[in-house]
Amino acid sequence: MSLLKKLAGETAIYGMSSILPRLLNFVLLTPFLTRVLSKADYGIFSDLYTYVAFFNILLTFRMETAYFRYAQKQEDVERTFSTSTLFLLLSTLVFTGIALFLAQPIADLQQYPKHPEFIVALILILGLDTLTAIPFARLRFENRPLRFMGIKLINVVVNILLVFFYLYFCPKLEQKAAWQWLQYLHFKDNMVGDVFLANVVGSAVNLLQVLPTYLRMKLQIDWVLLRQMLRYSFPLVLAGVAGVINQLIGTPLLKFLGVGDLNNNLEEVGVYSAAVKIPVMMNLFTQAFNYAAEPFFFRNANEKGSEKVYGQVAQAFTLVSCVAFLGIMLNIDWVGLFLGENFREGLDTVPVLLLANLFLGLFTTFSIWYKLIDRTAVGGWVALGGALITIVLNVVLIKQGYGYYAPAWTALICYVFMTIVSYWAGQKYHPIHYPLGRMALYFLLALFAYGLSEGLRYLAHGALPVILSINFLILLAYFAAIAWIEKPLIKRLLVRNKRQ
Repeated sequence: MSLLKKLAGETAIYGMSSILPRLLNFVLLTPFLTRVLSKADYGIFSDLYTYVAFFNILLTFRMETAYFRYAQKQEDVERTFSTSTLFLLLSTLVFTGIALFLAQPIADLQQYPKHPEFIVALILILGLDTLTAIPFARLRFENRPLRFMGIKLINVVVNILLVFFYLYFCPKLEQKAAWQWLQYLHFKDNMVGDVFLANVVGSAVNLLQVLPTYLRMKLQIDWVLLRQMLRYSFPLVLAGVAGVINQLIGTPLLKFLGVGDLNNNLEEVGVYSAAVKIPVMMNLFTQAFNYAAEPFFFRNANEKGSEKVYGQVAQAFTLVSCVAFLGIMLNIDWVGLFLGENFREGLDTVPVLLLANLFLGLFTTFSIWYKLIDRTAVGGWVALGGALITIVLNVVLIKQGYGYYAPAWTALICYVFMTIVSYWAGQKYHPIHYPLGRMALYFLLALFAYGLSEGLRYLAHGALPVILSINFLILLAYFAAIAWIEKPLIKRLLVRNKRQ
């Protein structure tokens, strides 16, 4: 239980560092951008950011996880840090130089020939973010979540302030002669370009904050160690690329394969991408858990009782995810107001996307075993299988005219498959007892509560106060059912707290 409490504490702090920035983005930026940008412009922004996620995996070579793996021995910490950091520095400089030279051909390929500045901005974001990867990993490994959180918060505050400055204040101020010089600080009459520019500055601020780490490190690369790290991380790169495909490939496929013209397809992308923002709360918890869990499991892999903790973690994760699913869906009437009116048509995909994120979290939980015993190739194959399912189903469903429903349902099917296969492989190579009965009970009760809510919504004929009141009672009933199911555990915790 002590290990589980420790992980819960670290997850809470890392949760603040990952949830707060993205929650601020959701609460402040999403309502703003979905009201000032057209659906097509929002689609362009979302489409290109798919490639940022994809190339982030390729450029970092998943060296963060390799760093955790090879920095376990105290005498190897500095050597591992300098080797991984310098390798990424050199590879990033080469990539950035080549990519900037090819910015216009890339813009042509992406069907944005008049906007190579979009590509230049994305290349700079990629390069700057890659250079902060290992310094951030070091903060996590050294268990310095407050410093980690501070850097992340500064980044998102700078980004949000600049987006409002460029898109809201500059157009008003530039109408006055005394402020016309502001037009030279941003892309005038190019809102999408301004959003990208704000992101570039935010990434640069991140790098400046971790720059002292670069200045203190030894300028040496251990080539033997580097080969070991690359061999370890290569399957994780494949898994990471497959993961990005599973999560985001629907966006560019909607653009290129949709049944409409380019503008109509970009509008579909915009609506779907806005809807994806709603499940952000569950996504954020998953990310917070991953930030804390990965270094935690490596640090405590040899601790007595650590195997039991894995099952407890999976159970706790399932419960919290089910609560998040119900909390969002039973309050979707007002949560949906965060989106601009033109974007709310995509809200029907939200329950599917929430369930997809729940299974993505379970897949992550069931997959920690292969990193601990150096069987990362298994994770790579599972993710590649999921990617194949994602690509095939998206292509088929999008071409048949299902629009933004295609990537939503495809994501759910893919993650269910990956969760089942990862669990089965784990039981074969590194058996861990998971309380599947309790986990399934949490899940089925959540689905029943949601189904009951939808049925009563239909009977209420759209009376919003009645619907919200009913949903509040359903959520309370779910909590009461969980408390009754876990009554023995709650009693043990209360007794232990009294003794302490």
